[in-house]
Amino acid sequence: MQLPSLTSDLSLDALLAQSPLQARLEDAGEIPQWLGRALADVWYGFHQQLCNTPIVQAIESTQITVEEYQAYLLNMREQVSQGGRWISQAAASMENSHVLLRSALIRHAAEEHQDFLMLEKDFLRTGGDEQRLNNGLLNIGSQALSAFIFHEASKPNPVGIFGATFIIEGLGSHKAAGWSSAIQASLDIGKEATSFLYYHGVADEDHYENLIKILTSPFMTAEAAIETRRIAKVVGRLYALQLAEINNY
Repeated sequence: MQLPSLTSDLSLDALLAQSPLQARLEDAGEIPQWLGRALADVWYGFHQQLCNTPIVQAIESTQITVEEYQAYLLNMREQVSQGGRWISQAAASMENSHVLLRSALIRHAAEEHQDFLMLEKDFLRTGGDEQRLNNGLLNIGSQALSAFIFHEASKPNPVGIFGATFIIEGLGSHKAAGWSSAIQASLDIGKEATSFLYYHGVADEDHYENLIKILTSPFMTAEAAIETRRIAKVVGRLYALQLAEINNY
């Protein structure tokens, strides 16, 4: 399969500079180089969508209120609780020919499946009512995001699912630490009340190193690279949607 040509509103240097992957795939061969550039363009579009959501604007302008932060935590708790499940589903869908990817996904699921507990603790540390943790509702954006990722993770050998990892872990490595600091400044709270964001601001950089190994592996054929870009683009759009639809159930 031939890789399609790429075009962007930004120069290549600017595009790579703003990507979580930066230029780390530029010397890794034709397919990883194409994918690094394609995902950088996806990130550029996703970042624009992200910054247009009210909750991100409130965080980054240090104008977020306790009520807004608690709503963010509750909405993210439901989506994050799905994370270990779709990663496990993707692992189960990997055949023996892809056992190395299956192992990588199993390790990732083991690391991620209790992340929602950090969101619960942050919610309670800001004075949230414990009873509200039991509503178990996904907002309409989170429903779309979860349904799409589970659908893709259920396909045979879903190598393209790492496009979802690119977006979600990219938020951790590129945004989480800054958001944690901004929320602390806005609400005059310590980092213990932003433990989820603080943790991912540190841990997701290591996760990205693991992602790079997969994106440069023989499993990343031209067909898989195109799928990875497609899934990253859809996940980015739906991730921004879930933040735009906070409390809309």
